[in-house]
Amino acid sequence: MKDGQNKLYVTGLTLVATLGGLLFGYDTAVISGAEKSIQAYLIDSQGLSAFIHGATTSSALIGCIIGGAISGLLSSRFGRKHSLMLAAFLFFLSALGSAFPETLFFNEGEPSIALLMVFNVYRVVGGIGVGLASAISPVYIGEIAPANIRGRLVSINQFAIIFGMLVVYFVNWGIANGQTLEWINAVGWRYMFLSEAVPAALFGVLLFFVPETPRYLALTNRHDEALKVLTKINGAEVAKGILSDIRSTVEHHSGKLWSYGKLVIIIGILLSVFQQFVGINVALYYAPRIFESMGAAKDASMMQTVVMGLVNVVFTVVAIATVDKLGRKPLLIVGSIGMAVGMFAISALSFFNVIGIATLIFIIVYTASFMMSWGPICWVLISEIFPNKIRGRAVAIAVAAQWTANYFISSTYPAMMEFSGGMTYGFYGLMAVLSALFVWKMVPETKGKTLEEMEALWKKSSQG
Repeated sequence: MKDGQNKLYVTGLTLVATLGGLLFGYDTAVISGAEKSIQAYLIDSQGLSAFIHGATTSSALIGCIIGGAISGLLSSRFGRKHSLMLAAFLFFLSALGSAFPETLFFNEGEPSIALLMVFNVYRVVGGIGVGLASAISPVYIGEIAPANIRGRLVSINQFAIIFGMLVVYFVNWGIANGQTLEWINAVGWRYMFLSEAVPAALFGVLLFFVPETPRYLALTNRHDEALKVLTKINGAEVAKGILSDIRSTVEHHSGKLWSYGKLVIIIGILLSVFQQFVGINVALYYAPRIFESMGAAKDASMMQTVVMGLVNVVFTVVAIATVDKLGRKPLLIVGSIGMAVGMFAISALSFFNVIGIATLIFIIVYTASFMMSWGPICWVLISEIFPNKIRGRAVAIAVAAQWTANYFISSTYPAMMEFSGGMTYGFYGLMAVLSALFVWKMVPETKGKTLEEMEALWKKSSQG
């Protein structure tokens, strides 16, 4: 612990910002319990294809790409705080609209292609909220956090994402438990989507009570306000030094996107792409269906999904506890190796049509490896590697690339599985191997460095 740091205050700000992460997880995973009901109610009833099913399951990701892409513009123009407020409103609107897409235009109980399109619009709206929160919540935390605990605090955002997924797994299971399939397909899935309105409203209200980040305030020449926030977080003496460093990086640079060289942007994009190409969201979105394909009954598949969610939470805590001690690179490389082992094993089991406890074990090995490495640490790096004056735009590019990769992987999964399960899982294993090589060769260690020290590293690199 460092003298003068108000860790209680900065932790409180972090917890409010991480509600954006919780809603990110909640919104992206709520579909796991509802997708089979949506398939029955809106897709099979219209005689539509597996491709339409995959596109509908993944439709929120189109919004995520849009939200990620515009996050830099919004957070740079309106600030981190107000952009998160917009995300909270979009989450709330999506929860209501996805639960009752018939409102205003259609009659309940009469599925149609037009209704399917409206449902997808509401999911896209929620996705825009996810895209904004996924980019801006880590940036908000990274910009308020002292360097010595920044990795831990930004990692809490990933914990919130996974906790949001775990909560919605329990909510979905609780809604479906003991009910008939007919009731779930007619009514239950609506309650699953509607439940998101509660954390969305809480997020929106709490954001009124947090300050804007000091780095954004300095960027907009509100130096007295920035100093006030920095003083409350770090103490008066340290705050003056930090503000001086921030002002020097802001005032002595053009702020053009490529002015620190292309390498930092490329590394940000590849971190994002590899985080998705290892196949994690296939396991998260289609978890109940994967377990059912292994022979589990409907209720058991939902329960196994909850078990997987608990494992995810435990191993995210491992990352939070170690990221500021062991560093970012070692955890990423170890995680990549663990994911490769898990996916290659699942691939082999799939090729030989072996279904049983071994498959569940290797799925857990795979997800645990992701959650203690690429899950939280990718977001930590994205929040801290970019220089102050380009952070908003650079994070937007990285996050848009991430959601584009996510959409590609998630929407192609059903068709790939129809072709070959073994080859599908083998592809994700290969991506895990390549991700380890990428981190080893290209990613700098950022442990303990201030955001301004990271800026100096890229400035030196671009000049060299």
